[in-house]
Amino acid sequence: MRRVAVVAPETALRESLVRIAEAGCVEIDLAGGGGPDDGGGPAATRLRRLRTEPGQAVLSEALPDLDALEHEGRTDLLAGEAQLEERLGSAVRHGEAAALAGWCPEAEVGATAARIAGAGGALVVLRAPRGVDPPTLLTGADTATPAHPARTVRRSFTPLVSTYGTVPYADLDPTLPAGIVYAVMFGAMFGDAGHGLLLVAIALVLRAGRPRRLAALRPLWPFVAGAGLAATLAGVAYGEFFGPTGVLPVLWLAPLEEPMRLLATAVVLGAVLLALAYAAGIVNRWREGGPAAALYSTTGVAGAALYLGLAAVAGCVWLGRPALAAVGAVIVLTGLALAGAGLYATTAGGPGGAVQTGIQLLDAMVRIGSNIVSFARLAAFGLTHAALGAIVWNGTKALAGRSPVGVVAALLVFLAGNALAFSLEALVAGVQALRLEYYELFSRLFEGEGRPFRPWHLPVEHIPGSAADTGPPAAGETAAGDAARLGPAREEYS
Repeated sequence: MRRVAVVAPETALRESLVRIAEAGCVEIDLAGGGGPDDGGGPAATRLRRLRTEPGQAVLSEALPDLDALEHEGRTDLLAGEAQLEERLGSAVRHGEAAALAGWCPEAEVGATAARIAGAGGALVVLRAPRGVDPPTLLTGADTATPAHPARTVRRSFTPLVSTYGTVPYADLDPTLPAGIVYAVMFGAMFGDAGHGLLLVAIALVLRAGRPRRLAALRPLWPFVAGAGLAATLAGVAYGEFFGPTGVLPVLWLAPLEEPMRLLATAVVLGAVLLALAYAAGIVNRWREGGPAAALYSTTGVAGAALYLGLAAVAGCVWLGRPALAAVGAVIVLTGLALAGAGLYATTAGGPGGAVQTGIQLLDAMVRIGSNIVSFARLAAFGLTHAALGAIVWNGTKALAGRSPVGVVAALLVFLAGNALAFSLEALVAGVQALRLEYYELFSRLFEGEGRPFRPWHLPVEHIPGSAADTGPPAAGETAAGDAARLGPAREEYS
């Protein structure tokens, strides 16, 4: 993301802004963040006078007659002009020139500069101000710019991250890993090949845009398909196909026959995921605040050392090798010392600061243990799903061998039971996987929240035969385009 300034002669500023709005690639800083309801200009005044809720705001390519728009009730054009007035009012003027500051994705700088050069404006790349983080634009987000259209798989996983919060600009983009981890955890709890294939079928129906009232969910079809595929693979491993029907052999374990093995596997999987979360947290703390922030944070090196040390102690005790536990204890003490130093530095100092630091260290240790144990729910809900499937299948077999009426009743029990198990367990597994993702993993990745990139984007009503209809000149034909193509200071996306 690059800090930019839109510079244009006063007479060309409106047309330059119209082209920027049509491109939808620049977030423009507003003076005071005001809107049409905060005083506003002539267009905002007329819009309020109409007392009609405007629909989609639209900009007119040419300067419109505001009185005529008010007379015709064109609230869409008046709303667009009101937004344009906000930006014109936020411009800094010096003599005959005016300038507006904002943010633009690096990949869009050249094309945007070429676009407004045709109107007599220029896009100037500035140095980012100190202490101000650029807005975040995740790859695949709904606000993706033309050069980076929303990618199908990433876009389906983006709500998983954006619902938690906006990723800070300096942090790693967790969208794809978070989506994969969510699907794996969901599959472990929803392990049935038949139910998983039903989810895949639902995903394909969503992809086709059916039913129409669910068309808004179409971008989520890869997310649903991934969860269904993970559940199918887990069901194949468990030998579950609409319950223990015997259609599939048990390739790994039957949940109801080996619950402790399933429980141990879930806890080990959780331990691995927590270790990966700590690794990503260390990288994020380094990128946010440098080596010191990475070293002393409870979600950085200090927290990772505390976690690894406790895991080593627990593992040595479990394996019956207490001598090796001393190594883990040393790692724990190192983590406590680093974390304590970092936490104490954030307090007011003195005895009160020491007490506060001690409480926070105790809380960190307790949370590590509870977070690891929390992953046992992967096995618990996997067992619940298997138990429901077994109940339905046993009831089906008991009815099917009695009489022709029993066969019909068995079929109804099988269909209704699986429908109930599918609906109930899909909801439960979905919520529990989300809980593990947010509370156990994301809490280690993020310490703060970023600000989403919100480009100004409005459709433009063109006048037939105007210069804008012929398209902007090529970037190489303008000095502004050449000046804007500067080397990137850092990676574009978080």
